[in-house]
Amino acid sequence: MSEIPENDNLPVQEPPAAAPSNPQAQQRQRASQLAQALRAELRKAVIGQSAVIDDVLTALIAGGHVLVEGVPGLGKTLLVRALARCFGGEFARIQFTPDLMPSDVTGHAVYDMQSEQFKLRKGPVFTNLLLADEINRAPAKTQAALLEVMQERQVTLEGRALPVQLPFMVLATMNPIEQEGTYPLPEAELDRFMLKLRMDYPQQDEELNMVRQVTRSAKADMLEVSPLRTLLQAKDVLALQKIASDLPLDDQVLDYAVRLARATRSWPGLAMGAGPRASIALVRGARARALLRGGDFVLPDDIKSCALAVLRHRVRLAPELDIEGLSVDQVLQQLLDQVPAPRL
Repeated sequence: MSEIPENDNLPVQEPPAAAPSNPQAQQRQRASQLAQALRAELRKAVIGQSAVIDDVLTALIAGGHVLVEGVPGLGKTLLVRALARCFGGEFARIQFTPDLMPSDVTGHAVYDMQSEQFKLRKGPVFTNLLLADEINRAPAKTQAALLEVMQERQVTLEGRALPVQLPFMVLATMNPIEQEGTYPLPEAELDRFMLKLRMDYPQQDEELNMVRQVTRSAKADMLEVSPLRTLLQAKDVLALQKIASDLPLDDQVLDYAVRLARATRSWPGLAMGAGPRASIALVRGARARALLRGGDFVLPDDIKSCALAVLRHRVRLAPELDIEGLSVDQVLQQLLDQVPAPRL
């Protein structure tokens, strides 16, 4: 099992009176403390949105990609920049626009006059954390440039398959599809995102606190991420992912995850259900949730807590319910309430 390296800057909680003697349990405890310290650091920059922060950390630990939807100005890009600040690996950003070409994402071959040969120029996708900002501002042809790398962690350029660095995570932001100048994301691309998160307006006290902090900043209307500490490197993220994947999972909990995904395929009000990727994402997400809360094994509540984010972009609402004004989340919440969870 990978080792979590010690970090002198990391605030480590005092060990409990009866510290676990099992090396594997100690490793899990250390990993959980590292994940919780990262959560606390992100909350210094992103005021409110605690659930969204937990979901992004869930995807990071589970090795998945995240799509964050919300109206402009809610801090979607700020959250990704804050995560990049806390992470010592490589970070790249692509601002998606209507004239962006697929080669601007993946790279292309250029002719070198001196050597009289074509050389590959790698695009910004060759990184650890990739911010795809306002991904639905670009047409489907450009969005499709991410399909291969999101699934296979490689990019094919000039007939050569080039692997990207690990860990690799795409964090995409998008504006609501009803807004001017947006393109819908194809189902194949949506399915590659492990989680789709919804960022809503902050609570009144959170907005008050945010305005107070921002108006004290020297950088106009921007919140600072520079004071945040770098808590983990690329190898630490890989170690967290390995430890999470080894967390014990009872067969009943596994069956519950599969039953939830399968229920969407015949549920009244859903015209299209979720595929097998949803079952896999539920289990991976639940293991990451268990590590984040410091648990020694996965609970049914870990499955349920990430179910909306896993399923909402993989199902399609029936037209009659759409006309009635019901949302996908409301229908999925009914499903979660009615599909029985195991009692462990």
